[in-house]
Amino acid sequence: MFTFVGKLPIPLLLLMPIQNRSFSCFRSVSVSAMDRTPETERPNFNFEAYMREKMNSVNRALERAVPLREQPVGIHKAMRYSLLNGGNRIRPVLCIAACELVGGQESTVMPVACAVEMIQTIYLMQDDLPCMDNSLLRRGKPSSHVVFGENVTALDGGALWALAFEHIAKKTVGIPPSTVASVIAELARAFGSQGLTGGRFLEATSMGSSDSDEVIYLKKYAPMIEASVVMGSMIGGGSSEQTEILRKFARCVALVIDDDLIDVTKSSQLMGKTAGNGKVTFPKLMGIEKSWEFAKKLNKEAQDMLSVFDKEKAAPLIAMVSYVTYREN
Repeated sequence: MFTFVGKLPIPLLLLMPIQNRSFSCFRSVSVSAMDRTPETERPNFNFEAYMREKMNSVNRALERAVPLREQPVGIHKAMRYSLLNGGNRIRPVLCIAACELVGGQESTVMPVACAVEMIQTIYLMQDDLPCMDNSLLRRGKPSSHVVFGENVTALDGGALWALAFEHIAKKTVGIPPSTVASVIAELARAFGSQGLTGGRFLEATSMGSSDSDEVIYLKKYAPMIEASVVMGSMIGGGSSEQTEILRKFARCVALVIDDDLIDVTKSSQLMGKTAGNGKVTFPKLMGIEKSWEFAKKLNKEAQDMLSVFDKEKAAPLIAMVSYVTYREN
């Protein structure tokens, strides 16, 4: 009846606040993942076309958000290098899909979707630094600190952080100020000391005990996935009940650990980043075989949670769950 991560059964895990949970992330788009999805789990939905359309929309919006012509040109060039350096845009697409699921519009939620990608980019830039993972590759290209230096990369992170919240505050239109404030708080909480940053701190200072590994995993990866979906629902006008269902859905999605399996089974060339960096992952905590079973179980639980929504509107999120479970890179 329950799947356990350490001492925590999954149903209880899904009800816990960010600071007490563990999650996994996933990063790059390969449509071949849908080919690996069992026929019974494939929705009648053109996921490839949907992702291409949404990614293009997000990329155009990000291009406009950080124009190269503004002074000082150097820092904006560095910001654009990391922000526009490929990537699957899964988090902003999840944000858009959740908004549209509850009746909202892509154009309305786009500033929030862009802010999500800005914050995610900061995480990746910091993670690659020599003092953290010392990764030389990111999305198949040299990491920011390799190209611009550690000092500029640190400054880029601060600039992108400020821009993310400014972008939500200034560019979100037609939404009640109280909702915008709640969205900003959700994003700040996801990246802060009780979310992703707190998990990274614990990872950096961990003494290596199994208990600390579980806490790190509970904190580090899922908050941004959860915030992306929840903020989309808020901007789209979702009810409290709908938003709570989507929050639990996002927690399941975030725990899908195929990215971790890729990290222990694939090369840096295939992944477009430095592989096997020694991070805390479900394959290390549970073993590869059990991790696969865990991912598939979460796939089903996540899809089941969407059964209360219109099937056609939920199709993008259903397809996304299968994609992140069965993708290869």
